[in-house]
Amino acid sequence: MFDFIMTEEQKKLRDEAREFTKWVPKEMIMDMDAEKIQFPHEYLKEAGKRNLLGLRLPKKYGGRELGWVDNGIAAEEIGVASYSLACLWGVGADLVCDAIVNFGSEELKQEIVVPLLKGELYAAEGLTEPRGGSDFFGATTKAVKDGDQWVIDGQKRFIVGAEGADWFLVYAVTNPSAKDHERLTAFMVPRSAKGLETEYIYGLMGVLWKTFHILQILFIKEKKWNILKNILG
Repeated sequence: MFDFIMTEEQKKLRDEAREFTKWVPKEMIMDMDAEKIQFPHEYLKEAGKRNLLGLRLPKKYGGRELGWVDNGIAAEEIGVASYSLACLWGVGADLVCDAIVNFGSEELKQEIVVPLLKGELYAAEGLTEPRGGSDFFGATTKAVKDGDQWVIDGQKRFIVGAEGADWFLVYAVTNPSAKDHERLTAFMVPRSAKGLETEYIYGLMGVLWKTFHILQILFIKEKKWNILKNILG
């Protein structure tokens, strides 16, 4: 972004992100390209130390309460080192944490958002499915009520950071007969959940490290409080 349209604070933020990008070891990029590194944990740890994760999120959870323009300024600089690293930087701290902050319980915010913004854990998003690319409303992964829990069954793929994720934001159909936007519910599923498996398939040409992972979900029982907001439909 041009200097003359940025505030002084935004220039400082740009410089912070630029210094972080300069920190990225050349060896890390090369090892990612050679698939020697499946998940760059050190990258997220360093971003957390520099308070560069979840810039738009509330300060009480570790964010900086900045705006979308500020976030874009930082993302532009972070993407210089590697598009794949920029994706990793944004998916967990932006997409997943933003959903939890806005729709999750306080327990989830403390268990996931707070340590994630410190770079201590990572979360990935399970949206795309084998049958329909990113056809959000065409999802076939389903969740069925079983007492006070939900049983989730399905498959996701093209999961950015699946190899190192501690949590997965998974969209599942809870009301098949409802309207498109009322069919789905978002669940936070821990990697430790019995029945959850991730499988590395292959790397994507021209995109360092951004690999093709399948997320296999076989009859996982999830706690009620792992649901974001409420059950739709």
